[in-house]
Amino acid sequence: MSKQSIFGRISQLARANINALLDQAEDPQKMLDQMVRDFTNSIADAESAIAETIGNLRMLEQDHAEDVRAAQEWGQKAIAASRKGDELRSAGHTADADKFDNLAKVALQRQMSEEREARSAEPQIAAQTDVVNKLKSGLDSMKGKLEQLKSKRSELIARSKTAEAQQRVHDAVKSIDIMDPTSEVSRFEDKIRREEAKAAGQAELAASSLDAQFESLEDLGELTEVEARLAALKHGGSSTPLPAVEATPGTSYTPGQ
Repeated sequence: MSKQSIFGRISQLARANINALLDQAEDPQKMLDQMVRDFTNSIADAESAIAETIGNLRMLEQDHAEDVRAAQEWGQKAIAASRKGDELRSAGHTADADKFDNLAKVALQRQMSEEREARSAEPQIAAQTDVVNKLKSGLDSMKGKLEQLKSKRSELIARSKTAEAQQRVHDAVKSIDIMDPTSEVSRFEDKIRREEAKAAGQAELAASSLDAQFESLEDLGELTEVEARLAALKHGGSSTPLPAVEATPGTSYTPGQ
């Protein structure tokens, strides 16, 4: 992956709206897991690319510092050669003085060349420094996003586990709800009610049979009285029951007397 594409991903991921992405996801937890992996991998790639960019910047800075140092050294050599030429010229050694003046000119040319090299590198160093600063800021933002992602993931997993636990509690409560006709308690209560109803029915049936027996006894008594009255009629008496007469000792009573 090129550095340019990595830098583009840094910018894209740093601007990512996590909440908006989660709202669009069918499975937020899976998306968070994938985003954590993507961010982690992108951060590793970005760190490598940024380290290389910083390395290149430091090399430019070192070259620039070397050019500045070399320009200063050539300037000092030019001064030394010029002074030596002045001394020789004062002593009347014109030919030797000209040689040192020429050396001073060469040193000045080299100084100017080193200065040009240093100046030409300065815009590139400034631009590269700006890039490195932006990349460092983007990388810090990505690391912050990664921590936010991990926090969101932990929060989502915790909420999911809480919801799952609440559902299990709800199911457990529902399974023992005595008002629930499908529960074991309700079925057991129905069984007891049926047994109670059966016992009540048996008791009612037994009571009904007992009443019938007493009624049959009453019917039997009535028939006995009918037979007695019929016998009285046949003997010429009244069908009305005669009062019982207590017999006098020594005297007998015959019906009809």
